[in-house]
Amino acid sequence: MAVSIVIVSHSARLAEGVAELAEQMSMGEVTIAVAGGTDDGSVGTSLDKVIAALQKASNPEGTLVLLDLGSAVMVTEMALEQLDPSERQNIIISTAPLVEGAVLAAVEASAGSTLAEVAEAADNGHEMPKGKQEREP
Repeated sequence: MAVSIVIVSHSARLAEGVAELAEQMSMGEVTIAVAGGTDDGSVGTSLDKVIAALQKASNPEGTLVLLDLGSAVMVTEMALEQLDPSERQNIIISTAPLVEGAVLAAVEASAGSTLAEVAEAADNGHEMPKGKQEREP
């Protein structure tokens, strides 16, 4: 079993899209759960959705959580407090950029890497070039 990934976003469509891309890159070898949007389908975060995603992704190898914006961190931290200590033991909240981090994490997890290695790979998303653009002064 591979390290799993949870995507927390203010947008359900964004969370699903990032998960779709990461799943493609990991060739379906990694469990990726999403918590996007509020319970009524609007933009925001849902404590219940985050808890459900964390429980769905829970496994002995660990879970890496990737987030989009600030309050997603707060809601995820609140969700972790709601879990039993045994459930939150192997969960890392990543500071990696959402898309790049999710892709890199999924690829690393699909290779059978440890939670620490998957988290480190996601963090490398900070360094991924997005192309070089020349700007005039």
